[in-house]
Amino acid sequence: MFLKFRWKLVFSLAAFSLLAMGVVGYLIHFAIALVIVNKEVTPTRGMLYPRESETREVRSLDGLWNFVTSDEANPTQGVRDKWFSDDLSKVKDVIPMPVPASYNDITTDNTIRDHVGTVWYDRKFFVPKSWAKDQRVWLRFGSVHYEAFVWINGEMVVKHEMGHLPFEAEVTNFVKYGEENRITVMCDNALIQTTVPQGKISEVKKDGGVAIVQTYTFDFFNYAGIHRSVHLYTTPKTFIEEVEVTSDLEDSNSVGHVYYKVKVGGTASNEADSNLQIRVKLRNKESVTVANGTSDGDLKGALEVKNVKPWWPYLMHAEPGYLYQIELFLHTADNTLLDVYRLKVGIRTLTWNNTSFLINGQPVYLRGFGKHEDSDIRGKGLDFALLTRDMNLLKWIGANAYRTSHYPYSEESMQFADENGIMIIDECPSVDTDNYNQALLDKHKSSMEQLIHRDRNHPSVIMWSIANEPRTGPFQADSHFQFVANFTRALDGTRPVTAAIAVPSASDKAAKHLDIICFNRYNGWYSNPGKLDMITTHVVEEAITWNKKHNKPVMIGEYGADTIEGLHLLPAYIWSEEYQNELFSKHFKAFDILRKKEWFIGEFVWNFADFKTAQSITRVGGNKKGVFTRNRQPKATAHLLRKRYFALGRELDRCDLPEDLFLYITDATSTESRGKRETADL
Repeated sequence: MFLKFRWKLVFSLAAFSLLAMGVVGYLIHFAIALVIVNKEVTPTRGMLYPRESETREVRSLDGLWNFVTSDEANPTQGVRDKWFSDDLSKVKDVIPMPVPASYNDITTDNTIRDHVGTVWYDRKFFVPKSWAKDQRVWLRFGSVHYEAFVWINGEMVVKHEMGHLPFEAEVTNFVKYGEENRITVMCDNALIQTTVPQGKISEVKKDGGVAIVQTYTFDFFNYAGIHRSVHLYTTPKTFIEEVEVTSDLEDSNSVGHVYYKVKVGGTASNEADSNLQIRVKLRNKESVTVANGTSDGDLKGALEVKNVKPWWPYLMHAEPGYLYQIELFLHTADNTLLDVYRLKVGIRTLTWNNTSFLINGQPVYLRGFGKHEDSDIRGKGLDFALLTRDMNLLKWIGANAYRTSHYPYSEESMQFADENGIMIIDECPSVDTDNYNQALLDKHKSSMEQLIHRDRNHPSVIMWSIANEPRTGPFQADSHFQFVANFTRALDGTRPVTAAIAVPSASDKAAKHLDIICFNRYNGWYSNPGKLDMITTHVVEEAITWNKKHNKPVMIGEYGADTIEGLHLLPAYIWSEEYQNELFSKHFKAFDILRKKEWFIGEFVWNFADFKTAQSITRVGGNKKGVFTRNRQPKATAHLLRKRYFALGRELDRCDLPEDLFLYITDATSTESRGKRETADL
């Protein structure tokens, strides 16, 4: 297997083109490259979340792994020298590295934090002898950023490109049963112009030599490593490979329908698909069976639920996030049970038109955040304590939604959102998209296919976001986003397509291809910093402009200001908590003006919590636009925003207000009466 040194290859090809073809020939070559063709994308298969059942076992490979870095100037050495053929400790000194976690901030070594290129992990594990009996064994990674190569006992088993999304491989014939096994992973964090997201690699002179430098335009740190859990799991030889669930409601939301479609993998030659069937049970939260069914010959069917409990967003109903459990039993024609898989489903409808967005027939006003998977030490690594804290804070502040800015978040976070009724705008890793080309389009579409394949069954997912702040001015952006948006709808027509647009509406060429217009704008910060009287009117006028141009619902995807916790200045001054408060207040006024127009459907703060960025003179330890600190403690604005979000919940959804929303100050009635008595005494 040959791993190409990607960024040097790009430079070499460019240089060869110029020398071989000359300037004129190169310009022709460049013009041809601008022609983008809408190619087919190879669909992924499988990827069901690993769950135990009567027919499946799951084991975790999380824990401490061995870790080494490659020489930045020689990233392919480990492949050429076959580091995967034996323990990494035989070739270099290893250090312990937790999985899941980003590797960057674990040590005190800045060469590891800022490493560009490949790193290596390995560990030992055992596979039970019982797993060798008439079943399949699978290896699954929740996410490795950015590109991963995986070996079992020295044999390549899978390669995957696209951080933040899962991948798996059958390893039945690669593992040794009842014996020790070794897994080796090479992770490459390099981003170039054809990766999603994009970046650039350059060689820069440094003291005593040359440094390999990774640059990118997006404003968050390029954390890397094995970010999410690693699992071994089993399935029967013939197994449920994919499940797709959709739903709807009728009769004033009193009757629900659940539609299921199953694909089977590994069917034996003597078990034709037409002889298989799926038997289905749907259970409510109390584990009471509310519907039964048997599939047709295509392994699909429908269930009807009387007196259904719909899935409602947080604060829109007394019991938000209501989930049923669908149980799928794969049988042969002679009634032999082959496989069992269960997953949670929410029954709800999504509809939209040119003025509104509705859930279960009710208009929705979105109020929430852009977020990041980011925390101290672990970076973007999966952390259940952090997930739980974040969900508690979202509910405490009265938010009902968030964007997975600017990449897919963990599957576990999606499950949390399902259970708590938090709506999600699910965003692919395409951020600051630019320099449009065929390879980039193919990978952009692939990222959407993998995202939808993974998240299509989550009731919390209400929109697909195909990009964040793409450079949508160039004419190539028109066809690029037309292809991606139409591809997304072809994969899932039950949810609207959006993207967070940052360029002005007059020059944008992507929004016309979207169903919902989402724009990001930093009035009072990047535009007219310190000018609090230049916010409200600008926000209102720009939103109106977007709506008039496209006649579609509009929401603001980002607004905010960097704020240093504990910095207090009067009069309000940028970076102070007072300034963040007043900037938010000016935006609130704009949003309330816009809410009177039916087509304005939501407001999203940037950001939920402070997060790390690349080193910059404009960033003090990272981006400080959070209403919570990086360790999830509230700034002053969190309390202001909480009052607004619950006030909106009370007005729009008739939710109850928390008892601690307003602290006691004084009994105004008593004060007034006392004043009258004192006057009378005089």
